[in-house]
Amino acid sequence: MFGGRFLGRRVLVTGHTGFKGTWLAEWLLCMGADVIGFSAKEPVSEPALFDVQFPSSFPRLGVADVRGDICDREQIVQLLKKWQPDLVFHLAAQSLVRSSYRQPFETFATNVMGTASLLDALRNTGRSCAVVVVSSDKCYENHNTAHPCREGDPLGGHDPYSSSKACAELVVDAYRHSFFAERAGSASPREPRLLLASARSGNVIGGGDWALDRIIPDCVRSLAHGEPVTVRNPHATRPWQHVLEPLGGYLTLGARLLERLDARNIDACPPGHSRIPTASPLESGFNFGPDSASNHTVRELVEEFLKSWPEANATVEADNVGLWKEFSGNNEPLEATHLRLAIDKARHLLDWRPVWNFSTAVRHTGEWYHRYIAVMTATKGTAELDKFTRMQIRDYCKDAARQRLLWANPDGIR
Repeated sequence: MFGGRFLGRRVLVTGHTGFKGTWLAEWLLCMGADVIGFSAKEPVSEPALFDVQFPSSFPRLGVADVRGDICDREQIVQLLKKWQPDLVFHLAAQSLVRSSYRQPFETFATNVMGTASLLDALRNTGRSCAVVVVSSDKCYENHNTAHPCREGDPLGGHDPYSSSKACAELVVDAYRHSFFAERAGSASPREPRLLLASARSGNVIGGGDWALDRIIPDCVRSLAHGEPVTVRNPHATRPWQHVLEPLGGYLTLGARLLERLDARNIDACPPGHSRIPTASPLESGFNFGPDSASNHTVRELVEEFLKSWPEANATVEADNVGLWKEFSGNNEPLEATHLRLAIDKARHLLDWRPVWNFSTAVRHTGEWYHRYIAVMTATKGTAELDKFTRMQIRDYCKDAARQRLLWANPDGIR
């Protein structure tokens, strides 16, 4: 799996208690990585996927579960000194567009200065490390057209969240070129080296997301209470993808960066891995989105999700379950109507591509939530859900192997 690059490696995941962060931590642990998690003290949602996957204590499988403020540079410096990670996935962020209107200052502080805090702390570690900063498709200047956003397109954003993500990308670019770039003849192969890339993904769905103002959690809450689903912006188009899709992209990018670090030092290079040239386009931004066929409207997503819910299909209209209605009130703040991502760069440079189509992604999402409600109703505890999450990771890897993706080998999942 990913060439065995994560086995025994120390990996820092900021935002590890979030929706994507929890799935990423679980996948890394399944591959034998030593995971250090760093997140804010406050829960990201109620309930929270992290509490389902790690109900007792995170270090049962990982190394450390550290809580603090990503903007506290000195705390990050001490964290890096203590754990000395080989790879960092930076996911800590305020990740909701609508919340950014309610808390614009906090959104900019976390997303922009939090990124600067981490990168500045890394700048002074004196140790080689690979870094993947997770951004968003919202970082691009959006003109509400069908044009898919490419990595070289202008950055921008008219709402606080989108603007903060564009700013974070500029911070990444500034630190990469000012402090992390390896200039010809300026460094020996054994000098500490920081390899920095960013990852921009589309709208993710998957089991365990309970955030407010997200359509799938809204669907689940309505279905659980026997109410029709209220839908905002039913005609808005988004690049929907299962959470494992972008995570597979982040891991592919991280593995390739680790490969470069290993190749710089022949003593650290694992058997069977050869040295590679110094110059690399890997230290840049990458889009990880679905195929164009998976760009669907919010209405299409809701209707597909309702198909995956057994009770919705077995209930008559009068019961309300399985129905949806358009929100008729004031829908401010406005969000972009069209959003698409071009993924040619990841296909060509990383040999990465999506595995699950739209229907498969929605089906797996519905199955997870249905299992969650069944388990919680029966008060069986969360161990069964933990196993079910790992099973979905394993199924995803098996499907990737069937499609002959280079990184995929389900035997590498514990």
